Amino acid sequence: MSFRSQRWLPAALLMLALFTVCAWPAHAANTITLPRSGQVGIGITGSFGTLLPTGELGNEFGSGPGLSVKIRYRMRFERAIGLTFDAERMNSRDPSGAAGAFDSLTDAPAVLRDYMKMVTAGFEFYQLFDTRERTVKYLSAGAGLAQISAHLTDGETQYPIAGDALFVSVGAGFERFFFRSWAWEMGFKYKPVLHDGKINHDLQGNVGLIFYAGY
Repeated sequence: MSFRSQRWLPAALLMLALFTVCAWPAHAANTITLPRSGQVGIGITGSFGTLLPTGELGNEFGSGPGLSVKIRYRMRFERAIGLTFDAERMNSRDPSGAAGAFDSLTDAPAVLRDYMKMVTAGFEFYQLFDTRERTVKYLSAGAGLAQISAHLTDGETQYPIAGDALFVSVGAGFERFFFRSWAWEMGFKYKPVLHDGKINHDLQGNVGLIFYAGY
């Protein structure tokens, strides 16, 4: 899936989630099978992220869409662990400058970075709440690696910008079960990204689906 098509994905998933929650009949609760310890959930979410205007990356790039794939393993005592893979695109804060700049020596259009791609892979720990209810809330904390590249105005890709980056994350969200072990998931996450010796601050919201395989 291209990043161009991802621009509408978070909004479409959110609208579909709200429609499902409002329109689903009352007897649907009888068809819900809540996950137990030992079950694995697989989810996909659309996201929208924003870099705060601090740090090397945040000064140059702003916000944009993304896509996340999650694998979550339910444990005892209302806990879970998992892996999360994110792909985010952050657009340049000055697209007009990127389009109109010229090289002072050759008088040709300058080659600049018009957007950034950040792909992350991380391990996450979840503390769950209300696991016997239809809506399960959670707090999360995680850490992992990020690979960062930039798309140039001449169509080429600069990869990587400056080697792999490290990140940590904290977040909160909920799973809203609507049929058997299928649930809508909505959450928010804060990720400080240590890149080239500087900390960049990524705020991310996501909405999508997660399914827990039975056994």
